[in-house]
Parts: sequence; structure tokens; C-alpha cells
Amino acid sequence: MKVYGKNTCLEILKNGKNIKKVYLQKTVDEEFKNKVTNLYKNVFIVDKDYLNKITNFKNHQGIVIEIGEFSFSSLEEIIDVHNQKNTKAFIVVLDNIEDPQNLGSLIRTCVCADVDGLIIPKNHGAGISETVYKVSSGALSHIKICEVSNINNAIKELKQNNIFVYGLEAGEKLIYSADLTYHTCLVVGSEGKGISKLTKSLCDEIVSIPIGNKINSLNASIAGAIGIFEVKRQRV
Repeated sequence: MKVYGKNTCLEILKNGKNIKKVYLQKTVDEEFKNKVTNLYKNVFIVDKDYLNKITNFKNHQGIVIEIGEFSFSSLEEIIDVHNQKNTKAFIVVLDNIEDPQNLGSLIRTCVCADVDGLIIPKNHGAGISETVYKVSSGALSHIKICEVSNINNAIKELKQNNIFVYGLEAGEKLIYSADLTYHTCLVVGSEGKGISKLTKSLCDEIVSIPIGNKINSLNASIAGAIGIFEVKRQRV
């Protein structure tokens, strides 16, 4: 997989994991070149035309990194994060988010809000791709993600571990009136259909975001960000 863009690549280099090759355009400014070479010694200095070719003329900003496949965490590892930190659990489940732009944005939001880990479906929805790396601006290097075959089974296991599951969906109870300070999982539904019927039935409670009556829904990444940071706000 090829990842490009200055901010994204710098975050990957700081993490230092799963890097195969680093290509740097010979004409990039010296300050950026020094940042890269201080983080990673074996850098290939190449022409802009070469980077254009390997990225299919994307906006690479003078740097491209080849990385291995993303290393997923187990559900048990994500559940155990709060024990290691001695905090209350904070996990996010994405129910069939199909747009990689939304997935990348939500990953970055989760990192900024100190989410313990993210659970995504293996066969339905966007996977970890070059676009997701780019949109997350390197945030993928800072969060545990579990890819599961069955979201509903994962939610059942979370509940068995005393984690309260909230579904973020239109409903009567506003998220601001819910107590999100205990072990919490927030389920964010897909762009068009929201949370699937069975998944919704497994949630302990449905909470909603107040919106005006001219448009009845928010973009999935924006709705998710509002919900995620409400959990964060209640714990500050």
C-alpha cells in the first residue's frame, strides 16, 4: 500500500512501524527533508515524475511511503485498553460506514477524543485503504482497530464485559442527557441507512443529536464526531 502527503507520512514515520520504503522528491524544501531523514535513514531520493507515476498523479506533496497491510487488533485487546489505562472504557463501533472519507475522518476524531479502540465490519463497509490513511492524516498509527466478521457478536461481547452500548440514532433521548461516564460503547450507523435493525435492538439505549427540521440527518462523520466528543466532554 502506498501512502502520501506530508502530514500523513510524518505521523507514520514517527510511529516507525510497518514501513517498507520511503520515497522523497529531490526538490522538497530542506526543512521537510531533514524531518524525514531524521526519522528514517534509508530514504530514496527521486524525481517528481517518479512519484507522479507511482501515485497515479495524486497530490503526493513530495513524499510517498510504502507500508505493509494494516495490523488489526483483537477485540480482547481493545476491551483491555481501559484496564491498562485505569480508566472507564470508551469504544466506538462503526456499523457499515461505506465512504472511506468518512471512515478516515472518524478515525482521526477517535484519536483526538482518546477512544480506546474502534470496531469495524470485515465484509460490509469501507476498509483500511490509501484514502483512509490520507484522510486520517496519520491517525491510524495511534489507535487500535478491530475488524470483525459479525458486529452484533462483538457488541454482545462488549456487553458481557459490562460496557454500556449506546446507539447514535434519531430518537427521543438526547445524547446530552445520557450519563456517558461509565464504560461506554458508541455505535455510529451508516451514511444512508443508519444503524441496522438487529444492531439497534442490541443497544442498551438510543441517543440522538438535536437537529433542525429542514434537513433530517447529518453526515455520518459529523454526527459521529459530535457523539464521540460528548463522551469526551463528560469525562473531562
